[in-house]
Amino acid sequence: MTRATGDVRSNEMCATVTWPVSTRAVTHIGSACVVEGTGDFDLDDLCLVRRRFPGRLVTLDGDVITVWPPPSPTP
Repeated sequence: MTRATGDVRSNEMCATVTWPVSTRAVTHIGSACVVEGTGDFDLDDLCLVRRRFPGRLVTLDGDVITVWPPPSPTP
């Protein structure tokens, strides 16, 4: 796995944002967002994150939910 060389912001868990209960860390890499859990997330957790990012591709892989960057505009 390659390391990110761009904008990385970590631990952006604040009281005004609702994340799944088992969230351990939230990391932003550019316009992507990675939500890491203390255990596996379920479909309710995935739906919660999808509601926060309408129109974005959001995927679930066990204890990680990834919000992918929006597609690049085509020239």
